[in-house]
Amino acid sequence: MRFLIAFLALAGMVVSTLALRVHYSTGTEPCDINEKWDCGVVNHSSYAEIAHVPVAAVGIAGYLALAGLALAQRRSVLAVLAGLALGFSLYLTYIEKSVLQVYCLYCVISLGIIALVAILNLGWMFAAFRVRQRT
Repeated sequence: MRFLIAFLALAGMVVSTLALRVHYSTGTEPCDINEKWDCGVVNHSSYAEIAHVPVAAVGIAGYLALAGLALAQRRSVLAVLAGLALGFSLYLTYIEKSVLQVYCLYCVISLGIIALVAILNLGWMFAAFRVRQRT
């Protein structure tokens, strides 16, 4: 399970890197699909930075930490970080839906990845708990 979670975290790093590229780009992006799906609008908004640090860069660091925690089999810490990341991603999706009224394809993919990481980690924790209960 830890390798699957680490793989998903690495995929999340790739998606976050693509979003970071959009953040610094000034041209038309391949994810500029229509008026409801435009990564440029989202990644150039005031919500795309925290204290002048791009949210996508925070995502890269977070996914790197998730991969490291998975490989180190630190399930409890991974659960906390994945839960926080999922909550933040859901908040950003709310901003996309209700404030910006535009979605970023990379952000939605990242939300799916972090949701999978959180669910898989919960299953991994439950399986480890069951094993301990039997011994």
